[in-house]
Parts: sequence; C-alpha cells; structure tokens
Amino acid sequence: MRYIILFWAFLIFFELGALAQNNYSIKGTITDTVEKVKLVTSAVTILQFNDSILVKFSYAKSDGSFILDGLPRGKYILLVSYPDYADYAEAFSLDSANPSHDFGNISMTPKSRLLQEVIVKGTVSQMKINGDTTEFNAKAFVIQPNAKVEDLLKQLPGITVDKDGNITAEGQRVTKVLLDGEEFFGDDPTLVTRNIRADMVDKIQLYDKKSDQAAFTGVDDGKTQKTINVKLRADKNQGIFGKAQAGDGLEGIYQGEALFNSFKNKEKISVYGTIGNNGKVGLGWQDDQKYGTGDLVNFTDNGININTQSSEDLDIFGGIYSGQGFPLAQTGGLHYDSKWDDDKQSVNANYKIGSLTINGLNNTLTQNNIPGYILKSSSDQNYHNSMFRQKLSMVYQIKLDTMSDLKIAVDGTLKHIITDSYYTSGDTLNGALVNNNIRQLTNTADQSAFNGSAFYTRKFTKPGRTLSFLFSDSYSQSKAYGYLNSKINYYDSAQDVDSTQYIDQYKTNNLQSNILNANLTYSEPLTQSLALVLNYGIGLNTASADRNTYNPSPQGKYDLLVDSLSSNYSFNQFLNHAGAIFNYKKGKINFNFGTRITDDQFHQLDITTGQVSDRTFIEWAPQARFQYRFSQQKAFTFNYNGTTTQPTLQQLQPVATNNDPLNIILGNPSLTPSFTNTFTVDYRTYDVLTDKYFGLNASYSGIYNPIVNHINYNSMGQSVSQYFNLPGKSATNFNTGIYLGRKFEKLGGINGGLGFNINGNTAYNYSNDSLNMSKNFVFNPSLNISIYKEKKIEMSLSGGPTYTISQTSLQPNINNNGWGAQAGLNGTVYLPLNFQVGTYSSYQYNAATASFHSDFSQLLLNMFIIKNFGKMKNLMVELWGNDLLNQNSGFSRYAQANLITQSTNNTLKRYFMLTINYEFSKMSGGTPKP
Repeated sequence: MRYIILFWAFLIFFELGALAQNNYSIKGTITDTVEKVKLVTSAVTILQFNDSILVKFSYAKSDGSFILDGLPRGKYILLVSYPDYADYAEAFSLDSANPSHDFGNISMTPKSRLLQEVIVKGTVSQMKINGDTTEFNAKAFVIQPNAKVEDLLKQLPGITVDKDGNITAEGQRVTKVLLDGEEFFGDDPTLVTRNIRADMVDKIQLYDKKSDQAAFTGVDDGKTQKTINVKLRADKNQGIFGKAQAGDGLEGIYQGEALFNSFKNKEKISVYGTIGNNGKVGLGWQDDQKYGTGDLVNFTDNGININTQSSEDLDIFGGIYSGQGFPLAQTGGLHYDSKWDDDKQSVNANYKIGSLTINGLNNTLTQNNIPGYILKSSSDQNYHNSMFRQKLSMVYQIKLDTMSDLKIAVDGTLKHIITDSYYTSGDTLNGALVNNNIRQLTNTADQSAFNGSAFYTRKFTKPGRTLSFLFSDSYSQSKAYGYLNSKINYYDSAQDVDSTQYIDQYKTNNLQSNILNANLTYSEPLTQSLALVLNYGIGLNTASADRNTYNPSPQGKYDLLVDSLSSNYSFNQFLNHAGAIFNYKKGKINFNFGTRITDDQFHQLDITTGQVSDRTFIEWAPQARFQYRFSQQKAFTFNYNGTTTQPTLQQLQPVATNNDPLNIILGNPSLTPSFTNTFTVDYRTYDVLTDKYFGLNASYSGIYNPIVNHINYNSMGQSVSQYFNLPGKSATNFNTGIYLGRKFEKLGGINGGLGFNINGNTAYNYSNDSLNMSKNFVFNPSLNISIYKEKKIEMSLSGGPTYTISQTSLQPNINNNGWGAQAGLNGTVYLPLNFQVGTYSSYQYNAATASFHSDFSQLLLNMFIIKNFGKMKNLMVELWGNDLLNQNSGFSRYAQANLITQSTNNTLKRYFMLTINYEFSKMSGGTPKP
C-alpha cells in the first residue's frame, strides 16, 4: 500500500510542479486571407485543458502581431476572432521540448467568402468530468434510428452492457438508473434503458449517488450507489411516445410488450405491460431486496442485522430469472411524477405487479478435498418455483420555505411464493458409495413489507450551517409453511445398505421485524474552508422468529413438535450512535475525516425455555476521503472506511436446520463482530483534444477477526457446519482495474479501448478441524473495439483472456491454475431497402485443470434480420434466431477453497421468433409522428 501512496504523491507533486513553471510563450501575426491586411483589433483567446484556465486578451498593434509570455506548460487551443470574419482555431502544446510556439501569419477568412465556398462542421466534446460526475454529451455519439438508451450506453467509454441489460461502469455494477434525476418505475433500470429513445437524450451522467444526508451537508458519509442519470432534451420533454411488440416462434416461445408514455413539461405518466417465456422480461434487478427506501439511512448499518430471513428458510425463491430453467414472466406497472407550485412540491409514484414461474432441471457435481480422503457428490434437482408480487412506492417532497425542505417516502410490497423441489443425490468417499438420498421440499410463503421515512432539512442564514432530522420505520413479515420428505440409504464398506433414515415433517415459519430509527445531524462552518458535521441517533429493533417442525402422529396429523428443530425467539436491539466529521474544501482539494461510535445493546429471549442472552458492543466506524481535482477533466480520489460487521442471526442462533438432512447447519451464540478496513483509489482523466479517456480504480479490504465456516464430515458423507471467529487472521479482497480508450479518426472513426483487471481474495475455512487458507487471483486483460456510422453500421467487439490462480493450504499440490477466455460481438449493419442484419453473440472458454480434466467452450450465436416500414421507419418486422449452434448448455464450474463444483441446468436453447414492433411519438407539440 505504501508504494501506491508514494506513486500518487509523486503524481500530485509532478502536476503541481509542472503548473508552477510559468515560463512558456506564444506569438504570431493576424492577417486577412484575401486582402493581406493586418487585423489590428483581433481578440485572441487561450484555452488550457490541463487546469481549465481561460485567458482572454485583445491587441491593437499596428502590425497585427501578438505575443504572450508567462504561460504554464500544457495543451492549448488558440482561438482568434474578428468582426465579420470566421473564427480561427488551432491546437498546440507547450512543454520543455517546445517552450515557445510561433504561429507565424494567421490568415483570417471573411464570413461572406466562407459561406460561398465551404461548410464548416464542428466536433462536439464527448464528455467532461465535473467533480464526482462524468457527463457524456449524447450529441457527440451516433444515434441510429429507433435506438434506445441502452444502445447509447454501449458507446460510452468505460461502460459495458451485457445481454441481460446489466450495466457495469468503471468496473462497478450500476444499481440505479434515473430519468431527469427521478426514479422511473423504481427497481428496474431496464425500463429506462430499453424503452426511452436515444434521440430524446441530452446528457448521460455517471456518478456515485450519495445518501440524502450526504447530498444535503456536502460531506460524504460513505453510502453511495453507482448511478446513471438520463437527462432528456428540453424539446423532448413534452408529448407522447411508446411502443407495442408481439412475437411468436414455432418452438412455443413468445413475447409481448406494450409501453405508453405521456410527458408534459414537469409531469410524466407511464404505463407498461409484458408477457413472455423467452427470458427477456422479468421483475427487475433489485426485486429481491427486502427494503425499498433506497438511499435513506438504514438502521442495520449501525448494528446487528436483525433480518430474520435466511437462505435456509422455507421461502428461498427470490423471483429473479438468471438463465436457468424455463421461465414465464408477466409484469405490469404504472408511473407518475410531477412538480408544481413553482417546483416547491413534487411527487414520484410507482406501482408494479408481476408474476414469474420457472420450471427447471439441475445437475450438480461437487468434489470436497477433505484431509485424508475425497468426498464426491452428485445431485439432480427438478424444481417448480413461482412468485406473485405487488409493490407500491411514493416519494413526496415539499419546500416549506426558502430555508427548509421535507421529503416523505413510503413503499409497501406483497409477495406470494411457491417452491417445489425434488432431489436425488449420492455421495462417494474415496470412490466408495456411502449414501444416496431422495428428497422433496415444498413451501408456500406470504411476505409483506412496509417502509416509511421523513427527512427534514433546514439551512440557516450563515452559509454552511444546516440542521436535518431523519425518522424511518421498516416493518416486514413472512409466514411460510411446507413439507420435507426424505429417504436416505447409508452403505457399509461392502456397498450394502447398512441403514435407512426416513423424514416426513411439516414446517412453519412466522418471522417479523420492525425497525425504528431517528437521526439528527448538524453542520457548522468553522472557517471559510473548514466545516464540522455532528450527528446523533437512536434506533430500536423489535423482531421475532417462530420456527416449528412437526412429525406426523399415528392419526396422520402433523402435531408432534420436534424440539431440536424448533425455536421461538424474540429480539430487541437498542442503539445509541454519535459521530463527528471534519470537512476541508479549498480550491482543488476536498478532504474530510471523522468517525461514528455506537453503543449496541442486544437482548434475545428464548420464549420456549425462558433463556435470555444479552450482548453489548461498542463499535466505531472511522472514515476519510481525499479528492484532488487537477482540472475539470482530471481528478484523483482516495477513500477509507472502517466498518464493524455483526454476525447474522442464522450464524448466532443455536438451532439446527435440516432442510438438507445430509448437511446440517448449527448456530454459534458466542460469535463476536469482525472489523473491515476498506481502501479505494480512483483516478480519471479525459483529453478533449484527442478524445482520450483514462481511468484507474483500485480497492482493498482487510477483514480482521473474520467469521469463518467450520464443516465436519463423517464417514457416511454427512456434514455439520458452524461459524467461528478466527482471531489473529485477516481475510482480504482486492480489485484493480485500468481502462484506456480513444477514438482513431485516421482509422475511420474506430473507438478502441484497452482494459486490465485483477481481482483476488484470501479466505479461511475449517475442514474436519483443519484450518484451510485459500487464495484466488484472476487476471483479465481486455480489448474493446467499436465503430458507429449513422445508418451504416454499429459494431462492438470486446473480450480477452483470463488466467486464474487458485491455491489452498490443505491441498498445496493440487494445481487449479488455468486459462480462460471470453468475448462478445454485438452489432447491426444497415442495408438498402431499410433492412438490418445483426448479431448479439458471446463466446466462453475454460481450459482443463487438475480439478477439471476436460476443457469447456461455448459459442452462443444469436442473429436477427429487421425490415423497417413507414416514412418514419417505426414499423419493424424482426426475425430472431437464438443460439443458432444449439450450444447453450447452462454449464458453470468453479473451484473455491477445498470445494470444486460443476453445475448443468436445462435452459432456453435454439429457437426462432418472428416479431412485429411498432413505435409511435408526438413530441414538443408538433405534428404527430407514427
């Protein structure tokens, strides 16, 4: 880490030192192109991009000459203007090799003559970096007819969009997409990226969205979401637009979509509906999140996470389709947002309803390298999962007066979940069969969640003095019931059945949680550059978890309680937390540091036995952030955050879970918190003259006193896992990414980019009382090439090799290092007669390793042909061919610690679908467009 700090210190010193050398000069003489006369009153402008210095001066010398000394080194544009003459511009550089620049005679052309002879086309700057925000100018990119925001995003440097619409920017997942700074249908960003027309966009803004508290005070609190904001053109913010689509295929694959939008100045109304079984429509990326208040302060950031849900509970289907199985999705939604009363009041409301059903088959092979022997498992799963969900959310904001504002946010969610899974499995120990299992698990769950918050802010007459108050309440309940039926045969050394275990049980869960939180924040400017932010908050969490397991009585009723698999707990948690942050901001430097201290009191009651468990912790969360802005196009940022992580209830609660009877999970009530130090570095620069972008980001996390899994296996293939702290050890995670991109005009306007990413981790686990340390490193260089010519071609090729290093201390002689590769080709060629042909294809390769004795390769070739009709080319007939080579195997495999896993799922393979797509718009009050 010290080398990284020294490197950046040198870089900053170099930049500052260079700027201090103001000993460069320019000169020249301004004349008329035709008359050759000296223009003695020309205005000369010098624009330096290195540090955004704009120098303007005028001359009235008799010979039309100019000279300027004392300029700093850097890249410049000289702009000369004169009445009735066309502007003259020329780029140049000043440095140690070229300390002066002589322009000689600069010939100015009269506008009258210029208009007669030539047409001048300007080049629009693609992007600018404004503090923490990178802003892309949509006018600088090629926008094809009927293109959507997603098509525009694919052209932006540093941003990638995968086949499912997931967006990655600067190496991080984009979790929120806004429309004119507002939520648009809440938790499904694709409703913006795949439905808003690209020609309606003015700017694309990329930034880390701060919490409401941080945005108000101007002091970062470390809570951010990678966000894209789509700003619409002023002339495209009034009118109606939408689309209707229907598609069908011979293989029974179909899809239908309809979307209607009405935008009228500051009022937006949108409604949509979708249905399909081709995996292209779903419930949204964030649908599995339990709480929906977004960026407001979350109580669970300050203590034990009393989310009583766990991955071992009955309702485990999250309602997300990830390419496994055969889906059927039906969704609909209504959006409304408006501002009125001179923008003093606004409302943003969303209602979504949807269902998702998935039927699938899965085969999983695992190899567990346990000290002394190897345990191999094979499991087949046949499952039927479904979810029906409704969600309503609303945000109301009002400006109470010139100094105070109020924001009220509420949302509610209802879910009905049904899962039915049938398993057959078998385990071998050193090649000998030790058990086989037939198991069926059926569950039905009803979930409800409510979140509400009120955020009051007030500014005072003294600049920088503010007061804010946040109150929030989050309530959730989950009621579930289901059946477990299992038959396990255990085998002896002669491969004969030694014993058989039958399980026939009925299970119920009733989980509730209510979180109340109040937080008061005050900021005070100590000097013109230094401010202090103080905050104090209290929180109360009341939760309960009633889990019961019943065996059948002789009468056939499930009324015999199994004590060892049942529990009834209530939880109460009370927090006091206080913090202070100092913020220094002057010129190009922004620096803040501080900490938050929390008194966490946790009370747990076993209602069945009356046993009480009380826990008290003093936690602290230090933070620091430094940013230096070299110029508007160049910035360096360093962040540090320290966080205390409490064990989850699933890890604490001393009750066994037997949903998988061969793999039992136990809680450990003696667990203590772990502490994580996280460091991040970000450096970004954009050169307007060469259209070159460079970005570097790196992060490192060290987890001290980590909570690790301890798994014990017996000779019958059974395992019992429990979590323990590992004092004296540190688990680590790191990620480093570099991206360089530019446009090559001499190569026909091709955009090229190089990237290099390294990520890795060090983790610990126990296997049969033996400590295992695993290290994994992945190296991924990448190349990105794209070209965009309006109404001719749009094509992008990205990909590169990967090399994985995987080591474990328990099996140091097993070499799991191996090569891989991945690539993607997306593009469209525009042909005569309004035809388009294109592809959306990908390739994956994994070489054989010591654990996987055969390599794996898969080419997913997808093609389409589109014919446009109508004057506006808004009626499209499309023929889609999915997985033309029929290679989609639903295959994945990985090696982690001493566990090796390979999975195969049935999934959508080759199919053809004919689609009719109609789009309409009438914008800016103009004539209707079909």
